[in-house]
Parts: sequence; C-alpha cells; structure tokens
Amino acid sequence: MSAVSSRELRISGLCYLAIIALGLFSEAVARGSLVVPGDAAATARNIAANPQLWRLGLMADVLTQVLDLPIIVMMWRLLRPVNEPLALTAAGLNLVQTAVLVANRVQLLAALDLLGAPAVGAAFLPGQQAALAMLAVNLHGQGLGIGLVFFGFSCIICGGLIAKSGVLPRALGWCLGVAGVAYLVNSFALLLAPKLAQMLFPAVLLPALFGELAVALWLTFKGRAHSATLR
Repeated sequence: MSAVSSRELRISGLCYLAIIALGLFSEAVARGSLVVPGDAAATARNIAANPQLWRLGLMADVLTQVLDLPIIVMMWRLLRPVNEPLALTAAGLNLVQTAVLVANRVQLLAALDLLGAPAVGAAFLPGQQAALAMLAVNLHGQGLGIGLVFFGFSCIICGGLIAKSGVLPRALGWCLGVAGVAYLVNSFALLLAPKLAQMLFPAVLLPALFGELAVALWLTFKGRAHSATLR
C-alpha cells in the first residue's frame, strides 16, 4: 500500500504552479525581452544593459530545478503501486532532466561574463564578444532541448500511470502524456531540424503548458480534498 496525503498533493501542486510561473518569467520576460534571434549585436547590448534582469531569469531557472525534486518524489510515491519499475524509470528520467538543466545554466553565466567581466571582455574584440555571447545563449537553448527529451519521456510514462491508477482523473494522465509528446516533438525538431523548430515554436509547446497547468491546478485545489491511496 502507498499513501500520499492531501497535504503532499497540495504542496506538490503549489511547487508545480511555481515552476510554471518561474519558467514563464525566465523564458518570456527575462530572456524573451533581451535576446533578439539572429542579431548578436542587439542581444549583447540588451544583456549588457540589463545584467540584473538576466541574473533574475537565471535565478528563476535554478529555483525551478529545486522545486522539481518534491514533485519527483511525490509522483514516484503516488505511482509506484501502479507499476514500480515504470514509476522508478519516470523518476530517473526526470532527475536526469533536472541535472542536465542545472549544468546547462552555466551557459547563461558565460554569456554574461563575456559581456560584463572586464578581464574576459578584454581578450576579445566587441564583435567577437557579441558573437560568443550569442553562441552561449544558443547553446543554452540546445541544452534545454536535450534536457526536455528526458522530461518528455517521463511525462508520457507518468501520464500513462496516472490514467491507469484510478487515483487522479484519467483526463489528467492524458493531458500529461500529450505534454510529453509536445516536449519530444519540440526537442527533436530543435536538434534535427532547427528551421522546422522555428516554425513550430511556440505553438508546439502550448499543449505542454496546458497539460502541466491542468495537473498543477488539480493537485493544488482538488487534491486538498483527497488522500490518494493505492492498494
């Protein structure tokens, strides 16, 4: 028997909502307002003029990875009785994703150091600084795509187990599974066909946002009236 209390469900839901909010801030506000796709010079000027916003985006990213951990633990405890090997596989995939994304954030610091650290900047011409900073930003995006491959598979497995569990609504399992497929499509397009990825983004990630938001809201508000127990 495995039991997950309503309090644990609620805390996990709040963590999930915080991850979504922090992710939207870092991607849409911090980086979205500073990075100009295809224009290294403009991007370099924006980052150099707004280093604190860039750092806030990075801090938001790191916090999302910290908040991943209680969700991973809760999902493993919740889904272990349904199929323990698959639940453990999903948790492992999610942990790999978290580790990859944490290491990948160094690219964002590299971009900032290239543009703001005197000792580093002195070694390059201004045009070189901008090009290298843009390279770091682009590498971060590719690293994010690699990390989300692991997360996509984790979502698909968890979605299937949720749909089978009878504890959470079956529709939530399907929503999470669709989110996983969306992440995989986006990541594989980014790695294999970058031009196609540009055409698909951000529409391809809307199902992922909807699916994860649905799960987060259910855990936060509906979960408070439930104590999830599997036998």
